[in-house]
Amino acid sequence: QVQLVESGGGLVQPGGSHRLSCTASEFTLDNYAITWFRQAPRKEREGVSCIGSDASTYIADSVKGRFTISRDNGKNTVYLEMNNVTPEDAAVYYCATDLGWQCVTPLDDYEYDYWGQGTQVTVSS
Repeated sequence: QVQLVESGGGLVQPGGSHRLSCTASEFTLDNYAITWFRQAPRKEREGVSCIGSDASTYIADSVKGRFTISRDNGKNTVYLEMNNVTPEDAAVYYCATDLGWQCVTPLDDYEYDYWGQGTQVTVSS
């Protein structure tokens, strides 16, 4: 059973930094590409970033230069580092996998079968 769990959401000040984590119990993330999506109120779900099992990465244009994705296989965790956060980054962030080993772009959410429950990021001063 693939169960992904996001954590690290919370309140971030504009211009601030924050890190989200995605982990799994009884499932090893190492061999799979993991993707971060986000969904803001009244907006479509958006693919933000992906990291392949070979650590290759993809960053969406909307967050390029501000967000980075990484993985720590020893901790069975994928991270999304958010820097210079803006109000437009406020959303529920989800990690997901299609059990492929590489990132496939564009990041279409309908391709993904396994999702975490999401973690809320609020941006406010």
